[in-house]
Amino acid sequence: MERGLLWLPLLVGFFWLAWQGSREYQKVEAYKIWAENFERAKYDIYAVMGQKGNEITWGKPTTKGTIDESTFSLLNVEKIQLLVNNKSVETENPPPKGRNIELEFIFFETGKSVKVPFTEIPLAAKWGKFLQEFLQSLNSQTEKVDNNEN
Repeated sequence: MERGLLWLPLLVGFFWLAWQGSREYQKVEAYKIWAENFERAKYDIYAVMGQKGNEITWGKPTTKGTIDESTFSLLNVEKIQLLVNNKSVETENPPPKGRNIELEFIFFETGKSVKVPFTEIPLAAKWGKFLQEFLQSLNSQTEKVDNNEN
């Protein structure tokens, strides 16, 4: 009888872990369906993000799909920076460790920003570097169009 009572917490813990694994699997499957609409997409436990042309869409992953989704255009973004522990760091040489990891998109007109959370610094740095280069190419294309119109 006592042995059965000793094993009961372990059994409860096992079922709890199996339930959590099942929920995470459902989130990943919902993300796969969501990500089909984008050229590039990322998933982690904090946020999903996708890029399609000039548009960035991000939200929070759930077992039923993405919630709190918002979309903005990179044409309205003045600057993209990687934040680790609420401090701006270089995407080429990010720190090896940090807790609060975010990509911050700062907008032209309002000066407001959008912060997309990440779980891993290398993943955030790769996305930041890619999107900074993409933003620079967009800006150079719009400058060429403006110069040709004049």
